Amino acid sequence: MTLLRDHDLAAAFDHAALSYDRLVAVNPGYHAHLRRSARRLGLPARGAGLRLLDLGCGTGASTAALLTAAPEAQIVAVDASAGMLARATAKTWPARVRFVHAPVERLADAGVAGPFDAVFAAYLLRNVTDPDAVLATVRELLAPRGRLAVHEYTLSGRLVHRAVWTAVCRAIVQPAGVLAGDRGLYRHLWRSAVEFDTARALRARTRRAGFTQVRVVPMPGWQTGVVHTVVGRVSDDRDTP
Repeated sequence: MTLLRDHDLAAAFDHAALSYDRLVAVNPGYHAHLRRSARRLGLPARGAGLRLLDLGCGTGASTAALLTAAPEAQIVAVDASAGMLARATAKTWPARVRFVHAPVERLADAGVAGPFDAVFAAYLLRNVTDPDAVLATVRELLAPRGRLAVHEYTLSGRLVHRAVWTAVCRAIVQPAGVLAGDRGLYRHLWRSAVEFDTARALRARTRRAGFTQVRVVPMPGWQTGVVHTVVGRVSDDRDTP
């Protein structure tokens, strides 16, 4: 199976949009883990006066997590799938949340411009053709000392964690995808994590992109060693890269 990319991936998410929220609801900790990663941004003062970018917002789960961590922030939420965005915008949001339909590679064309105080990217990097280019774009969009949190299926590199991820996908995720008529997307979900960076490699990639204070923090529960948060900052003249 070839990994889905660009238009093909957006089309697959368009098709899956109606059932997506129901499927992720059976994933123990899915929403709690997104909130945990959003909190790891360490945003001050309930986000008052801050401008945040949610990349790959999907049906809005990551946007809701950001709102929990920073309920007074201005949030721009972006996704390449029109179907997923339709599900997101059908929900109730405060006026300070704005949704934009655009692939991450063409944010400027959609009028998304910095500076942002923080960027949250959940389940995004392993799905793009050029993660280095995306990280470079994110760095340019962030204000000095701006913060990044990447919430991602990025395996630890240990065989036991790969085995857990494969078992969960084969026993639960892929059969659910078949029932929903989205076999290809949920096979992609398994393979994209297996073929993407390990947590250590993603930390190194983020550092190469120019971020400082980069660290990797695991998730609790069955997703330990499967899902991690990679957090970092953009330096300013007072920081040493």
